[in-house]
Formats: sequence, structure tokens, C-alpha cells
Amino acid sequence: MVKFTRFFRISFLSVLLLALSASAWGASVHPTVRIKDLADVQGVRSNQLVGVGIVMGLQGTGDKGTMATQMIRNLMSQFGITLDDKAVKTKNVAVVTLTATLPPFARPGQTIDVTASTMGDAKSLQGGTLLQVPLKGADGTVYAVAQGPLLVGGFAAAGAAGSVAKNIVTVGRIPGGAIVERDVEADFVAGGTQVNLLLKNPDFTTSERMAGAINAAYKGTAWPVDAGRVVVAIPAQFAASPSAFIARLEGLSLRPDSVARVVVNERTGTVVMGGDVRISSVAVAHGNLTVRITESPEVVQPEPFSRGGRTAVVPRTDIAVDEPANQLVALDATNNVKDLVDALNSVGASPRDVIAILQAVKEAGALQGELVVM
Repeated sequence: MVKFTRFFRISFLSVLLLALSASAWGASVHPTVRIKDLADVQGVRSNQLVGVGIVMGLQGTGDKGTMATQMIRNLMSQFGITLDDKAVKTKNVAVVTLTATLPPFARPGQTIDVTASTMGDAKSLQGGTLLQVPLKGADGTVYAVAQGPLLVGGFAAAGAAGSVAKNIVTVGRIPGGAIVERDVEADFVAGGTQVNLLLKNPDFTTSERMAGAINAAYKGTAWPVDAGRVVVAIPAQFAASPSAFIARLEGLSLRPDSVARVVVNERTGTVVMGGDVRISSVAVAHGNLTVRITESPEVVQPEPFSRGGRTAVVPRTDIAVDEPANQLVALDATNNVKDLVDALNSVGASPRDVIAILQAVKEAGALQGELVVM
């Protein structure tokens, strides 16, 4: 007799990530953070560059379409060579899209990294070399020129009846493969007299605290405009060197604030709770339902010397249901994340159960915070 057992459990085991801040253990909710890590200086930004080029030297893994043929013909015409379609073989050539980021304060002659991605049906860029391609910005101006051998973080090999591959081989990277030809002026001093600090996570309280921290060091120079911007007037002693003043601003510290938020990802069973989350008094009924199905097929033999009898397999199924009792637990109003987590753990909830409980608690109006479902 052969037994087949299947288990169905309502609450699945997963990974529970708790963003327990310092307050959960008796300290402050938010740590002291530098302005450098909380805000960006307006005018100091990167720029995206893009281009289209040809990768040569592939081992039969290139494009098979007409796009590669047209690109090769256009390339050869620049050297005074005219080709027809029949003379062009593209299996060692791939048409790629090039992307790069021009960082702020990059000057002509410096190099930046370039990423190449196949546009056609090329199977791999391994071993290929990019021919010189101009990289343009959104305004159509050429800011860099790219060229060089590609690095592919993987490999691919195939035969008549099988293949093997590691990572993605249709995307390659050229470290320092583009030379900057034109810089972009970074105007980070507005009107020549002030600097705008843009908060990475806009918040009115953080904006006001940032202005207060700056005014404590340079009295009367900063004021919050809104939740995402703080304006700082450049003192007279730094009028000739605003960069030195910004460097000193970046070193100032403050204690930021944020909205009480719980982020859940039901696909992975991840729950992240902020330190400011509070929960009101609520009763939670929680239970783990386990259904056990056991298949025990039996072989039935006919009587000896019986006529018309035959051997048969008779299915036999045993079903057992286990549902723990006494799962009604009252959760008191908590003061911080640790109390909330302890209350949920006392219910014996798994990560996916926690997600369902939090959603129900939010609907009941007992979760004092924002619930974000990814």
C-alpha cells in the first residue's frame, strides 16, 4: 500500500523584516542625520545620455535582421565603401542601445561608464567591441563619445540538443568607455545670493528642523519654504566661495521626522513597520487552519478461480482538519513598534498572518499610521 500525504496550511512561513528604530528599544525614534544625507542642492544634478551603435567581433551570436544590415551599410558609406545587402553578413554584428549618466561637474576629457543593450535578436554580446558612437542628451547635443570592448557578466553556450547560460549576456558594460566632450554648467547658487536645499523625503517637520539647525549655526540665514525646500542665504563671508559654505551646511546634523507608515509586500511576506506606528485597543481573532489529506490506494484481488474477476486499485482518502481554539487575543493600545510587534507575536501570527491582521486593524480604524501595500 502506497501513501501520499498533502498538507494545506493557511498561514505560510516567510521572512518578516521589522524596521525597528531606536525608539522600539527605549531610545529615540529617529537618529541624528546630516543634512548631506537628507537633502540635495538644487542645480546639482546628473543628466542621462543615450546613443545607438554597433558591436563587432561576436562569435556568430549577432543580429539576423535587416536593421544590422542597414547600420553596416551606413557605417561603410562614411568610409566611401558602397555595399549591397547580399554582401553584408550580420551574424558577428549586433545593434545596441547605449545609455550613460553624465554626473554633475564632469569636465571634458573625463570618462564615464557606458551600458550597451541589444536591440535586435542577438544572442550574446560576449567578446564584442563597440565602435565609436556619440552620446546625446535630451536636447540633442553630443556630450560624450563611447567606444571600447564590452564586459559581460556571464556566458552562454548552446549545442544541437542543449544549452547553458549564466546571467544576462545580451547586456554589457564598458567601464570608463565614454569620454566627456562637453560639460553641463551646474548653477547651484540662485541669484548669486542663496542656496536651495531639496529634501529627499519631503516633510514639513523635517523642513522646519533643518532650517532651525542651520540658523543655530548661521543665525537668520535659513527659512523653510514648504515641505520639500529650505532656502539658505549665503553669508557675506562666504560670498566668494559658496562651495565652502555648502560643505559646512552638509556637515550640520538634525533629527528628521516622517509619517507613521507600515509597508507590506504580500508576494514575499515582507512587513516593514516604522518606529512611529501606533495601534489603538483592539481584539484580534486569529487561527491557523491545517488541512491534512492522505491518499492510501489499496489493491483489490479477485477470489481464486473466479470468472471475470480482475485486479483493481481502490482509492482511499483520509481527511483531517486541525483548527486551534482560543485564538481571540486583545491587543492594548501600544506606545511604540516593539509593543505592537510583541502583541502580534503573542497571537502566534506568521508574516502573512501579520499582513492580514494589519489590513483588518487598519479597516477597523485602530492602526494609527499609513498602510502601504506593494
